[in-house]
Amino acid sequence: MAGLPRFVTPWGTYHLLKDQLGSVREVYLRGDTVRPRGDMGKHGELVLLIHGFFQTRNIWEVMEDRLRFDGYGVMSFNLGGLLWRFNTHPVDRTAAMIAEKIEIIRERYGFDRIHIVGHSKGGLIARHYVQHYGGDKRVKSIVTLGTPHHGTPTAALGVALMGFGAVRSSARDLLPRSGVIKRLSEDVFPGHIPLQSIYSRNDVICPYWCSILRGRPGESHLTNVEFRGIGHSQLVWDASVYRSVREHLDHASAIWAERVRRPHEGRVP
Repeated sequence: MAGLPRFVTPWGTYHLLKDQLGSVREVYLRGDTVRPRGDMGKHGELVLLIHGFFQTRNIWEVMEDRLRFDGYGVMSFNLGGLLWRFNTHPVDRTAAMIAEKIEIIRERYGFDRIHIVGHSKGGLIARHYVQHYGGDKRVKSIVTLGTPHHGTPTAALGVALMGFGAVRSSARDLLPRSGVIKRLSEDVFPGHIPLQSIYSRNDVICPYWCSILRGRPGESHLTNVEFRGIGHSQLVWDASVYRSVREHLDHASAIWAERVRRPHEGRVP
């Protein structure tokens, strides 16, 4: 069996599925085990992590530990959904909920703006929050991981999983040419907020061409970073992807620090 491709062996098949879908035990079977830290007011830079469709925020465990080790404050939300913990609510509804939560937490801890890292559907939620729910006044930057900015054909499997509409969910929102996808693409993304899409050529759930940002002329704040050999969920814990995320956060933080020092130049809403 040593000469067979990795996915042909049982162990290889397990890792292939884990890289694409995440750990069954850690992400799907385990309850919401994220412990609120309540330390948002102690960090200069805050990051909100938003997970994807039919996943839980447990998938962020590695990313959260790395960000905290590097000095970032981190928060995530239980987005509810199927069985009260899987992220299946419509994108619009979830973006509105996040907008409300951010305002409550901001009043409590007094921070100004945050960064957002969104995985898969989480990136669409982040964009919807910024473009349609006032997030342009609360967000410094967004980086998305394997997000279907143009929809993904594999969302049809999610539609089937949700009983072809028998259970109301966001699966249809993720299809190409859905109302959510059309609205996000038609409305201009705010120019003062850097938006970066990180994707993998080996992503089966969200093929790479679904994730590439195609900005209008002059939209230099929209960027893409491509990886190879990394699965859809693996984007969340891969070390090389994390380095790219950190570079994005560091660069965006430096931009906003410069704007604070020069308040009359490049004024933003």
